[in-house]
Amino acid sequence: MEKISDVIIIGAGISGLAAAHFLKKLAPSLEVMLLEASGRAGGAIQSFHQDGFLAEWGPHGFLDNAEESREILEDTGLYSEAQQAPLGDFHRYVCHRGRLVQIPQKPKKILFTPLLPFWGKLRVLGDLWIKPDPKDQTLGQWAGRRFGRSVLPLIDAAVTGSYSGDYNLLSIDSVMPGLRKLECEHGSVIRGIIRKMKEKKGSLKKRLPAMNNFPQGLDRLVEVLEQGKNIAFASGVTALSGEKGSWRVTTAKGLLSAKNVVMALPVNSGLKILSAIKQPPLAQIPVSRICNVVLGFADSAKVPYGFGYLAPECEKRFTLGVLFSSHMFPNRAPAGKVLMEALVGGRRHPERLELADEEIISSVCRDIRQLMELPEKPLFAKVLRPASAVPQLEMDHPKMLAYRAGLEQENTGLYICGFGWDGVGINDMVKSARKAAMAISAGGRGEEAAAAVKPVYF
Repeated sequence: MEKISDVIIIGAGISGLAAAHFLKKLAPSLEVMLLEASGRAGGAIQSFHQDGFLAEWGPHGFLDNAEESREILEDTGLYSEAQQAPLGDFHRYVCHRGRLVQIPQKPKKILFTPLLPFWGKLRVLGDLWIKPDPKDQTLGQWAGRRFGRSVLPLIDAAVTGSYSGDYNLLSIDSVMPGLRKLECEHGSVIRGIIRKMKEKKGSLKKRLPAMNNFPQGLDRLVEVLEQGKNIAFASGVTALSGEKGSWRVTTAKGLLSAKNVVMALPVNSGLKILSAIKQPPLAQIPVSRICNVVLGFADSAKVPYGFGYLAPECEKRFTLGVLFSSHMFPNRAPAGKVLMEALVGGRRHPERLELADEEIISSVCRDIRQLMELPEKPLFAKVLRPASAVPQLEMDHPKMLAYRAGLEQENTGLYICGFGWDGVGINDMVKSARKAAMAISAGGRGEEAAAAVKPVYF
């Protein structure tokens, strides 16, 4: 017999779980079912525990500067459990000319940083006189034109930290639509940001945001969000079709129907199902794959104080960057030991993932030793190879966003969010999930909210 629900959410990753959470809050009378192809919820979020070390297979936390994510923490009581690592208290570093250089966190320190030459600092001000180019550009083209080429290694490092991507391929309109809107409205990014700050006046937070995680790892967020939810595991969706004001969802376990469907899968997984309704401009979008090398050392290791470092491509490092995990959050390593997590691969170097674990560990340790003093061998070493990949919002991505908009407009009751449509961070996915839940609870879509300006944090 066909099962009928008010809402079916396809995918029980963070997007699906967040959508279910907000629906339960905004429209508690609706019957909501989540369908998950695997045997666990959480998607890319998964914590790693072994020998007293705590690391992450996927994301390592989320900033507290998104209203939607803060709402979840407040609703669930997780604020009282959350561990916070404030960006204002922890240094971040960039590998620059073979050494670690601290990223300046105050305007005055920018004047003295060696990360930009004197003429490069002056060139940044050229943004005030350069007219906006409305055509989409790669992030590298856009930043080089507005601020000068000397900023490109910093742009590269920022992109490495968020997308493990290539700034010469990523679309500025897709990655930072809010900043682009600000630029076009005010004729300059700097001018637009100054005016925005003046508009906010006293409401503008002076502090930098903090990174959130939990004593048990990010698994704790998944554990709390899946409580009380109707989740059908091992229920991958094979087909989706609209019929007479409702949606029919085919799974390996049978047929279901609902008035509303939330497609909360990663972009490429969702496209396999959505393409039967309308052919997308691309069969799939590019992805970046990385592995996380978990390294435990004795606390005699001279690990700089802070979050970690990132390495732009021009530095020719084997490692994309390293997180100083036991500095960020307590109890990530046993007493007398420190934990670092090194990222390898990315959009530019997928070939490195083909190496054996032992070779990756050896190459990472050799790379890090050139930047800091470490004991001869790690006490613990493990290569985590996540099944999930990081979607890349490259130059064709605006076409994909237009495709999604058309699908939603042409198909009442269909809502599309998930990993990679609007970004790749937890906050991005929670924001999109809440938008879908609000539309369903209101009985349909409202006006599109203006794209927010996403601050760039290394």
